[in-house]
Amino acid sequence: MHLTQVIKKPLLTEKTYLGQQSGAYTFIVDKKANKSQIKKTFEEIFGVKVKQVRTMNYDGKDKRMGKYVGKTAAFKKAVIILKDGEQLDILSDL
Repeated sequence: MHLTQVIKKPLLTEKTYLGQQSGAYTFIVDKKANKSQIKKTFEEIFGVKVKQVRTMNYDGKDKRMGKYVGKTAAFKKAVIILKDGEQLDILSDL
């Protein structure tokens, strides 16, 4: 898998902004990517040292629109924790 295919986009919510102050950054990643691929990609693209990677798989939820039933997209979320002293400004680097 190529480096540009692993990390898709940052997940920017109130909760993830609070995590950024302690060095934890949240991204939507490719469902096939494993922790070592995510760590290597993040270090190469952003030039920082990664301490830990936590991943979560989310299934699509059922959504209804009248009598029609559909599903939202499934995705994989990764929380990347940087080593002490490392900092990243997520909005200016993207």
